[in-house]
Amino acid sequence: MKKRILVTGGAGFLGSHLCERLCQQGHDVICLDNFFTSQKSNVEHLLPLENFELIRHDVTMPIYLEVDEIYNLACPAAPGHYQYNPIKTMKTSVMGAINMLGMAKRCRAKILQASTSEVYGDPEVHPQVETYRGCVNTLGIRACYDEGKRAAETLFMDYHRSNNVNIRIVRIFNTYGPRMHPFDGRVISNFIRQALWEKKITIFGDGSQTRSFCYRDDLVEAMIRMMNGPDEFVGPVNIGNPGEFTIKQLAELTLKLTGSKAKLEYHPLPQDDPMQRRPDISLAKKWLKWKPTIPLEEGLQKTIDWFKTIQLSDYRPPTPRY
Repeated sequence: MKKRILVTGGAGFLGSHLCERLCQQGHDVICLDNFFTSQKSNVEHLLPLENFELIRHDVTMPIYLEVDEIYNLACPAAPGHYQYNPIKTMKTSVMGAINMLGMAKRCRAKILQASTSEVYGDPEVHPQVETYRGCVNTLGIRACYDEGKRAAETLFMDYHRSNNVNIRIVRIFNTYGPRMHPFDGRVISNFIRQALWEKKITIFGDGSQTRSFCYRDDLVEAMIRMMNGPDEFVGPVNIGNPGEFTIKQLAELTLKLTGSKAKLEYHPLPQDDPMQRRPDISLAKKWLKWKPTIPLEEGLQKTIDWFKTIQLSDYRPPTPRY
């Protein structure tokens, strides 16, 4: 059935790929973005389509649209971006959630919240399960994002319980792929850019901290399955790749695939940077019949190939706190 679908943050890295998939499925897609961290070029190829519409708008301000489904992705997601304007980040998570939930209530639309593994903070439970309540420093430099997303989850559940809004919550772990902003401060975009252009690889800490990396196609598939899944399962559900790698292993693999001779440089670990991050995806397997299919080396090669096609001058320079 053809649906009218709103994607907030739709010109971002993940949002643009989600818009692309939904357009391919024949739905009418409205992409809403204020272009704070995203690029119009991410959705440029969709503009000629009859079933795609682009609106420049900030989710912290009300907007009135008639839609059947809402994917709420709007929020700076990389540390360099969300720490640049922490108050704006918190407002985007909280006020954006309130505005989109209000629209969902009025339209009787189904709404999905793109939450994050950052709600777990620097976890004391490994791997992370959805019942774990997290270990977050409410006063730290990452709290604007961590606590903003936690508050948004609370709002979603309260609208669901109080107003019977049909919600979904996914907790997204580290995701990568083509259309990543080269200056977003994420570890994969950092390493690829540095290997290809800067001849040094910056590692924070000793490189023993671990992360899991999910390729963008797997992630988008999981989000769509969650939106279309049974109403009795609203989440939260972890979406990510349970394969676990140290940061140093990622650096070495990046050097291998790029053929770069860049040297490794070690710097102090930033405040509240988590030492471990890996999802338990048992619920996703059970309810969504989903698990990631693209291994890190394959996905990383595709991402490197895309990075080789871009001009860094086409992207905004790093934010001051990058």
